[in-house]
Amino acid sequence: MRREIHDLRQTGAALVIGLILLLVLTLLAVSGMNTASTELRMAANEQFRKRAFEASEAGIERGLVLGPFNPGAPPVIAAPIAADPAMPDDQYSLLITPVGATPAPPGYSLKTFSAEHFTIQSQGISFRRDTNYQNALATHVQGVFLIVPKLDSSS
Repeated sequence: MRREIHDLRQTGAALVIGLILLLVLTLLAVSGMNTASTELRMAANEQFRKRAFEASEAGIERGLVLGPFNPGAPPVIAAPIAADPAMPDDQYSLLITPVGATPAPPGYSLKTFSAEHFTIQSQGISFRRDTNYQNALATHVQGVFLIVPKLDSSS
């Protein structure tokens, strides 16, 4: 009878050790899932950030090519435009501002030219369909320096 009691204690110890190991494995699995979920969110955030960056850069390029660089005009504001028709959730908006003229470009001795300065500000946005997260924004500013013939009424 003494031997049966001893065997029962060993069987109970094996059960407790087995349950502890099962608990440890469950905690590891839950921790692994949380880590994977966090890394997936981080990767999505980086993707949206890069898409907003690229949309802003597309706005700068479009502003350089198509911008109305008229020094006497008020600032030009372009409403949000899709950076790529295939991705309508990535948009940019432009603000082209005349800064002013200088008497002569640096390094030029000719007095028949002047320089006009403009700034192009482009804000790119990458919209998320999931409302639990914020949209990604990127703002870039580019200066433009145009050398133009000087309009002087005395010459």
